[in-house]
Amino acid sequence: MKILILNCGSSSIKYKLYDMAGPAVMAAGGVEKIGLGGAFHKVKIPHARVDYADIPDHNVGMQLVLQSLVAPDGGVLKSLDEIDAVGDRIVNGGPFSESILMTPEIFSEWRKYEGLAPLHNPVQAESIETVSRQLPGVPQVAIFDTAFHQSIPQEAYMYGLPYACYEDLGVRRYGFHGTSFRYVLQRSAEFLGFRPEEKRVILCHIGNGISISAVRNGRCVDTTMGMMPNEGPMMGTRTGDMDPSALLYVMEKMNLTPQQAMGLTNKESGVLGISGLTNDMRELVEAAAQGHERAQLAVRMYNYRLKKYIGAFAAVLGGVDYIIFTAGVGENQPPVRRGCLEGLEFLGVELDAARNEQVFGEEAVISTPQSRVTVAVVPTDEELMMAEDTMRIVAGR
Repeated sequence: MKILILNCGSSSIKYKLYDMAGPAVMAAGGVEKIGLGGAFHKVKIPHARVDYADIPDHNVGMQLVLQSLVAPDGGVLKSLDEIDAVGDRIVNGGPFSESILMTPEIFSEWRKYEGLAPLHNPVQAESIETVSRQLPGVPQVAIFDTAFHQSIPQEAYMYGLPYACYEDLGVRRYGFHGTSFRYVLQRSAEFLGFRPEEKRVILCHIGNGISISAVRNGRCVDTTMGMMPNEGPMMGTRTGDMDPSALLYVMEKMNLTPQQAMGLTNKESGVLGISGLTNDMRELVEAAAQGHERAQLAVRMYNYRLKKYIGAFAAVLGGVDYIIFTAGVGENQPPVRRGCLEGLEFLGVELDAARNEQVFGEEAVISTPQSRVTVAVVPTDEELMMAEDTMRIVAGR
């Protein structure tokens, strides 16, 4: 079965084409800066190249992706008829608790929750409609990033707003990165040899965006991201937790519209806003080591907030058996892993400092044999998880 996996952002489309007989990645790439100047299509597999083009919207971007798969010079398919199914990553699925075949009825129901992810859900809907036109009859499966977190109890997902805000507007914690968490939990259990339903696990998805989730008995019981992806630890360009009154004050003093405030808190803040340098943790750690004071402050704030949530979730779980790091920073930045674990020895965490410094993007245990808590790095592969979901659902129709 050949499955196309699509991941649409507000100005991008990332994709992978799998041959599930392997499984093997036949093609992979992304369309970037959609609707902006300098838009381009970057192919990573089978042969790396970059093509610049005028890409005004996601409809044109999606057509470009499909055309590249059958192009005479570098395409991997003879015909689009070879695609057996499409898996669509959906950032916010509202109450949907599992991946599901996208029917017209499901599509209509999901679109009721479009306002919960205003930058992502509308373009994801556009992508789904484009694929339906271009690949008529090919089944599409919706994979919801929020589904993993639907097991969180009400006392953890509710906000302290008037109940009507939840009842009438759907304001609550939804959580994100759920597909990544599902993959990493499954793979961690295989790699480390434990049964998730018997253990207490803290999953740390640390990239430009950050989610930490507490898992007990194989089910998520709390997570850091909220109604939208700006809650939790400070991130690359996002504020993370802050007093809402502080934002209202800034909006008033700077005469910001809600849209401008969204831009400020999501794209101009975090370690980028504090350091004034970069949102790339590799560059930030280097600048801090060279004595840049605001870079040093940003790194301290970043590590402190990660540590605070790991400690808080250990309390939620009544202890912790495994701490797992994943995603770009979690997999490849030993100083961050070290920095956010320092001081957690009281929980039973004993980091193998030498081993930690050696691990980049590979499965590895980075705690000592004596550590009561096993700390490990497990690279994520959410696209493979999506492909497996798609194959299972389509095969079971």
